[in-house]
Amino acid sequence: MPWVTRGLADGVVTTRYPARPDGYGSGFRAAVVVNGTLPAGRSDAVVGLCPTDAIRVAREVPVVDPDRCVLCGRCVEALPEVFSFSPALETAHRSRPLEANSDGPLASTRTALATRTRALRRSIYVRHVDAGSDGSEEWEVAALTGPIYDVQRLGVYFTASPRHADLLLVTGAGSVAMAEPLRRTYDAMPAPKVVVAVGTDAATGGPLRASYAGTVGVTELIPVDVVVPGSPPSPFSILHGILLAVGLLDPASTSARVRP
Repeated sequence: MPWVTRGLADGVVTTRYPARPDGYGSGFRAAVVVNGTLPAGRSDAVVGLCPTDAIRVAREVPVVDPDRCVLCGRCVEALPEVFSFSPALETAHRSRPLEANSDGPLASTRTALATRTRALRRSIYVRHVDAGSDGSEEWEVAALTGPIYDVQRLGVYFTASPRHADLLLVTGAGSVAMAEPLRRTYDAMPAPKVVVAVGTDAATGGPLRASYAGTVGVTELIPVDVVVPGSPPSPFSILHGILLAVGLLDPASTSARVRP
């Protein structure tokens, strides 16, 4: 049986995240960060580079909205001295944070959501709904159940019924056709319940925002507690969003530590 010998040769492949940092995750493009000011006269040109209007400029200082950024890299390619990719995995945040503060939203989310979802404890059941996705986020969500990420080790399980779910994981831009099914799924879930919007499309509609299909993001359709930006976000970032939403991260630490 070749799978036996391969398993013995590879050893344990399951990540230790979030109990310990994972070096494998540093290879992902997690976010675009700003490292300096723009050259004089380049403001309009830089804003025009972004296909989703994620860049705004005030006094030659650009600000990138992570919920609109699709990580296309146009700004990084055009001005590498100003923009760069960050490999940070903990990108999830409370719905619509202050753009200028990267630490505050995480701290407030951990406190507010840990209090709200205290009754959920460790056994978490997740209902995933595709609300008009292009399919990229679905691949990352599916990876969570594989041997690398293995969310079951953390007491997180996927369920087919919203009546058994504690957390609603939503991908896709919230198309007109999926608006009512999404609301019904949310209404069918028992309290306490939390919602995690996964991907730029779910957060703000992505490149198809305000199109004929009415894609404005799921935050306009149901209450969203945590947003995981990215197009698509990595499984690490999605896992971070789930743990953040249900209060399984230690609110006393800025690093990812699961509560004992």
